[in-house]
Amino acid sequence: PRYIKVLGYDNNMGKGHALKYAFQYISTNYDNYVVVTMDCDGQHSINDAKKLIEYASNHEDTLVLGKRIRDKNIPIRSKIGNEITRFVYRVTTGLHVYDTQTGLRAFTYKLMDKMLSVSGERFEYEMNVLLECARNSINIYEIEIETIYIDNNKSSHFHTLLDSYLIYKDIFKFFVASFISFLIDYLLYSLLVIGFDKVIFANVMARIVSGSINFYINKNIVFKSDKSNIKSSISYIGLAFVILIFNTIILNIFIYQLLINKFIAKIMVEILLFIFSFLVQRRFIFDR
Repeated sequence: PRYIKVLGYDNNMGKGHALKYAFQYISTNYDNYVVVTMDCDGQHSINDAKKLIEYASNHEDTLVLGKRIRDKNIPIRSKIGNEITRFVYRVTTGLHVYDTQTGLRAFTYKLMDKMLSVSGERFEYEMNVLLECARNSINIYEIEIETIYIDNNKSSHFHTLLDSYLIYKDIFKFFVASFISFLIDYLLYSLLVIGFDKVIFANVMARIVSGSINFYINKNIVFKSDKSNIKSSISYIGLAFVILIFNTIILNIFIYQLLINKFIAKIMVEILLFIFSFLVQRRFIFDR
């Protein structure tokens, strides 16, 4: 095989920008290629890169990832980061990827258009690639590689606070939007329970008001969906109806069978349904 090294770099941008710069160059100048990306901090070996290239060349519609196994020498920052992103990815997609932060990846020309269309200019780009693969049913395959960390990975350009926010910003914004909606929902629920002492009536009315506000925030701020208001509205109403049914059933079980306080029970139910709501909204209603 013929190997071509392409570097993409801009002092004012980040890793995602550099990768897409290189991808664009390859896409413009070559055909029938396999692309392999490697971090520049010495974490990856040439032999491992060749393993990924070989697999990708025989599975042209698959994104191949280098999977670093758990090792006692892994820096605590990298270990915690991998655990968090693995959990977030599984929750938001329903898929299991062991090493979501690996920089050793390979794919063929068949996936190039998708790689160029993924948003993100810094480290969040790599997480966004995995999310796009999940949304578009693109196969992901992991190959075990060496775990190499030089000088505790001090050469890494990963900025813990900024890049962590960029990676997790969708779920963070969703959490904030859900919390605002929850406050509105809980306030109305409490007032109606105190005023009328009817749990089902209070829960339904509170969910209608808070759900309308939540829909607007999620569509325009959290997911910034391009779907039409009519299409996303119908989907959201369907989801809201399903959640309302489960919400009411569980709430009644907590209050009347388990004898949990009406106000505490409401909080417990909302927490239980939070992850389910995020998963459905991101993957089906406001899918970007």
